[in-house]
Amino acid sequence: MAFDFKTAMQSLGLLLSFLGWVLSIMTTYLPLWKNLNLDLNEMEHWTLGLWQTCVVQEEVGTQCKGFDSFLALPAELRIARIFMFLCNGLGFLGLLVSGSGLDCLRIGESQQELKKRLLVLGGILSWTSGITALVPVSWVAHVTVQEFWDETLPEIVPRWEFGEALFLGWGAGFSLLVGGCLLHCAACSARAPLAAGHYAVADMQTQCPHLEDGTADPKV
Repeated sequence: MAFDFKTAMQSLGLLLSFLGWVLSIMTTYLPLWKNLNLDLNEMEHWTLGLWQTCVVQEEVGTQCKGFDSFLALPAELRIARIFMFLCNGLGFLGLLVSGSGLDCLRIGESQQELKKRLLVLGGILSWTSGITALVPVSWVAHVTVQEFWDETLPEIVPRWEFGEALFLGWGAGFSLLVGGCLLHCAACSARAPLAAGHYAVADMQTQCPHLEDGTADPKV
């Protein structure tokens, strides 16, 4: 029972980590971090991402233009690019490391201590990847809220609002966090119970401690 629970925890942790990694990649490249609706022209819709700005028009369709300079971007977008790259890289490494430490793999069955360390390291990498996803997404959301409620701007000026990519980023961060915690807990949980034959050997060693060092009592 303990083995089944531990294996299920490992599988669930790896699945959540993989889901968070996929969502983080989508968050990085989708141009939907911010949305802008123009009251004067309801048929035109603007979206902004880390790499480009897009204009959606009913008659023309979607037209996107990449940013000309990285240094010309606002601080939150520059930091978001760097952090999302780190998130994707750490998440991928976490999947590789933790996948190598799963108990269901036949490779390295005799090296249980090594597999435990791989699970712990993979959980830490996934957990760190989740943090690096939540930080830029939350920062961009905070700046968007501040600009939306800025009383110094005239009311006629359109305001940016939350885009769909922000919600994907939050989902990615929390999935990576939970997945990393599950992997770490699975690595630190109790080992699987011994088989019946192993129990018999363990009982003999307990009753006859002189058998552990390979010596035998001649009176037996």
